[in-house]
Amino acid sequence: MAKQPISILQKELGIKNVLALPNLQKVVVNVGLGRALKDEKFLEIALRDLGLITGQKPKVTLAKKSIANFKTREGAPIGAMVTLRGKRMYDFISRLINIALPRTRDFRGISAKSLDKNNNLTIGVKEHTVFPEVSGEEVKNIFGFEITLVVKAKNKDEAMALYKSMGFPIK
Repeated sequence: MAKQPISILQKELGIKNVLALPNLQKVVVNVGLGRALKDEKFLEIALRDLGLITGQKPKVTLAKKSIANFKTREGAPIGAMVTLRGKRMYDFISRLINIALPRTRDFRGISAKSLDKNNNLTIGVKEHTVFPEVSGEEVKNIFGFEITLVVKAKNKDEAMALYKSMGFPIK
């Protein structure tokens, strides 16, 4: 966070100590790759695109146990995730707020119900092509992912104030 949002947040919450303010811990980007069980090439494409979007190599998540109804085997790749911290986290958030969310189809703001019991904000993106790093012409498979912003805040009001000071369009 820059100096201005911190001072605005301090005045809004009435907290004098800067270290007592709510802050962002990490951003987790998670992709479900159920289609990768049938199409091996989809896994490679999804990992490449996720790496381009986040600027960091994704970790492939494997199935913990076999489930016959979903045709998964234990140890099969079923997803990918990236945990962002520090400068990469703030760069990703800035691109998310200023570029990706406005390009999302029928976007009217983030619902306040997107906060969980720990005040973390989870945003679902239906198409990964809203990010400028992925060119829309060469994309064959479109996939969605979820972005979870993990925050350290005492209550829901502090977390909402933090998200609004960062520029998130919350309804």
